Amino acid sequence: METVSENKCFGGVQGVYTHASKATGCDMTFGLFLPEEARDGPVPVLWYLSGLTCTHENAMVKAGAQGWAAEQGIALVFPDTSPRGEGVADDDAYDLGQGAGFYVNATQAPWAPHFNMWDYVAEELPALLGGKFPLDMERQAITGHSMGGHGALTLAMGLPGRFRSASAFSPICHPTSSDWGRKQMSAYLGEDEGLWRRHDATLMMREAGFDGPLLIDIGTDDQFYDLLKPEALADAMALRRQTSQMRLQPGYDHSYFFVSSFMEDHVAFHAEALYG
Repeated sequence: METVSENKCFGGVQGVYTHASKATGCDMTFGLFLPEEARDGPVPVLWYLSGLTCTHENAMVKAGAQGWAAEQGIALVFPDTSPRGEGVADDDAYDLGQGAGFYVNATQAPWAPHFNMWDYVAEELPALLGGKFPLDMERQAITGHSMGGHGALTLAMGLPGRFRSASAFSPICHPTSSDWGRKQMSAYLGEDEGLWRRHDATLMMREAGFDGPLLIDIGTDDQFYDLLKPEALADAMALRRQTSQMRLQPGYDHSYFFVSSFMEDHVAFHAEALYG
């Protein structure tokens, strides 16, 4: 692992690091914010998964999360959204290929050699972080935006007992029935739709639910609202009697102005679960 940069931030340190990944077969970059409390021992961890076209950097510089995490003594992890580099498959469309990993393990050509973002986020990066930094990996929570909200919800439900809480900003809620999902699932996983189910938050909620509290925020003026399909997830949460809040925020869109407006709420929500 190599240090790209480290900057003092709200009394702690905002770092950027790169490392060779076995899961993706290429170098990966991630951001990590450590609050001041990390100088004295391990601190809880909040993962932030970003959306389409993003890198590790978007949320790190736009979400306004570090100040709220510093107040709560929580570390923030900002992974990249896909493998990158020479020899890594890509597509001309913004919603497939580099910047659009969808947090799955691809099985189809040309994606399979590198697009293993589920294994990277679920296994490889946590192991690296736990071995290199003062993080309490027994106290983890997860959030994300858009495609990253999809990833946060599916990882939370797909890894029972891993995360104490989960939240999402404008998540892709039902990708198996959306143009933001069917295209990518068929490309990465093939035409057997049975293999897509473990990457659809609505279907996972119907079948198993989440063993912790959920918080979901969506803007009523989100320009991608019809692609997100929040009503499907809301129905599934109601049927499951899931401990959850889904808040429709009047006038907000899909941007980081929306994310930053409610970041304080989400960090506080996770702090309650992480310290409770």
